[in-house]
Amino acid sequence: MSTDSNPAKTRRVGMFGRIRANFLTGLVVIAPIGLTIWLIWAVMGWVDSFVLPFVPNRFKPEQYIGINLRGVGVIFFLLFTVVIGWLAKGFIGRSLLRWAENLVDRTPVVRSVYSGLKQIAETVFAQSETSFDKAVLVEYPRRGLWAIAFVSTDAKGEIAEAIPTTDDKVSVFLPTTPNPTSGFLLFVSRSELIELDMSVEDAAKLVISAGLVYPHDKTIQEPRGRIAAE
Repeated sequence: MSTDSNPAKTRRVGMFGRIRANFLTGLVVIAPIGLTIWLIWAVMGWVDSFVLPFVPNRFKPEQYIGINLRGVGVIFFLLFTVVIGWLAKGFIGRSLLRWAENLVDRTPVVRSVYSGLKQIAETVFAQSETSFDKAVLVEYPRRGLWAIAFVSTDAKGEIAEAIPTTDDKVSVFLPTTPNPTSGFLLFVSRSELIELDMSVEDAAKLVISAGLVYPHDKTIQEPRGRIAAE
């Protein structure tokens, strides 16, 4: 029976293993930071290329310091957006906006595109205090399989009346992994949900990471049980 007892080879393998581990650790640290900086830099350049052609030369810093500063277009865009928002809240601004929207509504193709983009913008940038109430477990897509969902509101009106149960009904959003912005809207009896101790933010991290990132500052506990009617 022969064994590999070459200490030089063992040290060489151990050294390369440590170098590889250190490289991967450094890559995990550098990659998110580098990609974030690159993305911000690229977006700033794209906004500058779109906005700066509309800015008079006397307002461009490069005319005075001789350096093309990236991000100047972003500043002008932010100022312009703030001014437009301020004008839109006034009486004249609201009147002009209604007139423009009525004009768009009478244009067949533009009407569909504008209404869709408006709904997306209102959903993404709406200044609303409403948020998901709590994170829960729901049996989906079949019995025995559990998925994380977020309670939004109580089911109301025709929806609540059409569901054939006397229990309280709630609407929950079941996100997909790893993109939680898409998912399914479910209407479920409150008694069929299991409330989780983790916050909505921690549950979202768990969904995005595909189950790899659990709340690090809490011990994993057994779920509280079925949600009682509030």
